[in-house]
Amino acid sequence: MTALIERQTMPREIVIDHGGFTNLPASETMRGWLELALGDAIGDLYLRFVDERESRQLNSKFRDIDAPTNVLSFPALGDAVLGDIAICVKVLQAEATAQNKSFNAHLAHLIIHGVLHLRGYDHIEDTAANVMEMLEINLLRELGVANPYE
Repeated sequence: MTALIERQTMPREIVIDHGGFTNLPASETMRGWLELALGDAIGDLYLRFVDERESRQLNSKFRDIDAPTNVLSFPALGDAVLGDIAICVKVLQAEATAQNKSFNAHLAHLIIHGVLHLRGYDHIEDTAANVMEMLEINLLRELGVANPYE
């Protein structure tokens, strides 16, 4: 006799640390963006908003780049945790202004970008970059956000 075993999905914990910033969208809004990008990926996720000093320290320590950056993703090594994402609010704001995008649209893009890195996507080689960009464009379209690469 063959038994059918249904795959049970593990509950996923998403922690959003505003880092003291008050100009961010509601946690429920950001949680929706995270869930959309996570899809069926399993594991907990920690999203932290950081200042330029912390972003620079993280970028220097983990990428040997002595400057703040918009988003950093830190995939976890275990099965229960997908990873961590750090977003620098000041860099985010400066980029949104320079690119004539709304703060929220650019933030949604960075969140999706960061989650896709946690899921194993990258943009080192052209083919992989094209795949990742198309995923970003399609997910952002579901949110009503224009193609960030145009």
